[in-house]
Amino acid sequence: MFTITKEFHFSASHELKHLSEDHPCYRLHGHNYVVEVVLQSETLNSVGFVRDYRELSPLKTYIDERLDHRHLNDVLGDDGVTAEQIARLLFQWCKARWPETIAVRVSETPKTWAEYRES
Repeated sequence: MFTITKEFHFSASHELKHLSEDHPCYRLHGHNYVVEVVLQSETLNSVGFVRDYRELSPLKTYIDERLDHRHLNDVLGDDGVTAEQIARLLFQWCKARWPETIAVRVSETPKTWAEYRES
C-alpha cells in the first residue's frame, strides 16, 4: 500500500459557544491551523505516483478562499468549528475530488490533532 500526505496551513478565529463561559475556548480566539490530507492506493499511476502532489493544489485554493483569515463561526456556523468538524468538512471536500483520500488531520496547536477518516 502506498500513502502520500500533503500539509496546508491557514489562520482563523472561532468561538465554541456551546462550552461553559469559564472554558478558554468559549471566548473568541484564533489558531494557526495545520491540515494534512492523506491519500492511499494499492497501485501507482503511469508515472509512479499515488497522485501528483500538484493535483492537490485546489485544496490550498479552497482553504485560502474559504477559511484563511476568517472567523470560522461566520463561515461554518456555530456548530461546525471544532478541529474534528473541520477535519470532516475537508475530508468530504477532498474525497469528492480524489477518491484515494483516506484521512484528513487538523491541528490547532503543535501538540494536538483531530483526524477524520471513513470507517
